[in-house]
Amino acid sequence: MRRAETLSPPPAAAGPAAPAAGPAAAARSDWATLARLLPYLWVYKFRVIAALACLITAKVANVGVPLLLKQLVDALSIPLGDPRAALVVPAGLLLAYGALRLSTSLFTELRELVFAKATEGASRSISLQVFQHLHALSLRFHLERQTGGMTRDIERGTRGVQSLISYSLYSILPTLVEVSLVLGLLAVKFDAMFAWITLAALVVYIGFTVLVTEWRTKFRKTMNELDSSSHSKAIDSLLNYETVKYFNNEDFEAKRYDESLDRLRRAKLKSQSTLSLLNTGQQLLIAIALIAMLWRATEGVVSGRMTLGDLVMINAFMIQLYIPLNFLGVIYREIKQALTDLDKMFDLLEREREVRDAPDAQDLHAEAPPVVRFENVGFAYEAGRPILHGLSFEIPAGHTIAVVGPSGAGKSTLARLLYRFYDVSEGRITIAGHDIRQLTQASLRRAIGIVPQDTVLFNDTVAYNIAYGRPGATQAEIEAAAQAARIHGFIASTPKGYGTMVGERGLKLSGGEKQRVAIARTLLKNPPIVIFDEATSALDSANERAIQAELQTAARNKTALVIAHRLSTVVDADQILVMEAGRIVERGTHAELLAREGRYAQMWALQQQGGAEAAADVAAS
Repeated sequence: MRRAETLSPPPAAAGPAAPAAGPAAAARSDWATLARLLPYLWVYKFRVIAALACLITAKVANVGVPLLLKQLVDALSIPLGDPRAALVVPAGLLLAYGALRLSTSLFTELRELVFAKATEGASRSISLQVFQHLHALSLRFHLERQTGGMTRDIERGTRGVQSLISYSLYSILPTLVEVSLVLGLLAVKFDAMFAWITLAALVVYIGFTVLVTEWRTKFRKTMNELDSSSHSKAIDSLLNYETVKYFNNEDFEAKRYDESLDRLRRAKLKSQSTLSLLNTGQQLLIAIALIAMLWRATEGVVSGRMTLGDLVMINAFMIQLYIPLNFLGVIYREIKQALTDLDKMFDLLEREREVRDAPDAQDLHAEAPPVVRFENVGFAYEAGRPILHGLSFEIPAGHTIAVVGPSGAGKSTLARLLYRFYDVSEGRITIAGHDIRQLTQASLRRAIGIVPQDTVLFNDTVAYNIAYGRPGATQAEIEAAAQAARIHGFIASTPKGYGTMVGERGLKLSGGEKQRVAIARTLLKNPPIVIFDEATSALDSANERAIQAELQTAARNKTALVIAHRLSTVVDADQILVMEAGRIVERGTHAELLAREGRYAQMWALQQQGGAEAAADVAAS
């Protein structure tokens, strides 16, 4: 029988706690990976024990079938007319034979039924832990990841849990139990040569299978890597659909994807050819072993040492043994692959958490607007390329501080540091006098709301995306936030209203509509600290002025940090900081900065001149 090659083996409850953060795991042995999985299964220890009991019972019944078949065949030698021919054979042996067959199937199904909850529970527990851990990893990890390849690894890993359990508990372990029982029976009932032939054949068969499968592993590994690579390219291209269209690069993307698929095709062919070699070798070894066993059994029948029923029993034993062994190559390979896939997922679980809570971290309680301070803050995304240099400023409670400056000055980095997506390299950031590194990340982020420059929405309804600011908000509260963000009218004008789907990453909405949804989401959250990172950058002038008033209302009685490029949006700020190359070069109110005729005044003049030219162009058209 030919076995099909697959890309991945055949996953989901509370489990052990996630491991402490550590460096990405080095290569670990298969036994170490198994040991890592066992605690998830041991949560269901009573089911594991019950499943093992069912397994042993099923195999005892299965081994009993050839024994009873021997009795049936030998009973056929009863002389004609003997009353036992009508009573013993049909009424006794046939019923017992049927009962054993039924028992084998019954206990096998019972084993799977009992253990299903453990299998699915372990898979669910691991999947949930990976999901939670990925959310706990730093922004740096998510900026560097390849989404398609990572999701493929997680998908294979969760399936690998079920595959590993299925193949080990449902194939390897039952076969070992049955082999042990058969070898014992052959050695006891007949001469030891039967047991030695069987054992030698099994050893050679298993050795051949393991050696060839280990040799084939590199081809399988290459095939999986190419599969992940082609999947990553396809996902990346589809996520950047608009960019592909902008540059008319559909053919380029198709050619790039086809090259990946062609490399995958060649790797699959290599894997399939080596699989055929493995299958042929296995069948040859099975045939030799069967011939040797049946030759010796036939010789025993001819010499009178054995009965015809013994020959039938030995043949039945060999068939029962070699049918599962026929799939040993596939099973061994799939177990090895499941261990590899599971190891990759455990590597994700052990990936370093760059930003983590301190052991004695406290919750931030900030019902009233707190004071926020940056004290001599230095920061670099990469060593040797500092972004911020000794930055110090304060946002008084309930006040608004605006930060302006050219692109690359480090303005948006301030928001990332305040959210603690990264930890500062030097100095510290405090909220209400607490160093944010001594606060729990959950309580810190609960106290901050942000309208980001690049708004990405969930592929769900408008209502869902607004309510994401405060899950559980009522429809009236959602609509009130939408009205404050000046988007309620647009939503109400759509056929499905608040049930309108926004598409992948919100692509069904315009840039301005997405930004207003983000504003509504933050207004609904209503935190004591708010950050507006170019919050009106995607809006036209009329809507910008309208929403600016709403943002000022939203920032009232809150500690607000406004990051802006257009200076007209920050003229009412309590203080304006002008940044260049990671340093504050000027600070003061709008009027004070204009009076100094420094960098801010130059930027203001340039933007005013640009606005006047744009207005003249519109008027002329």
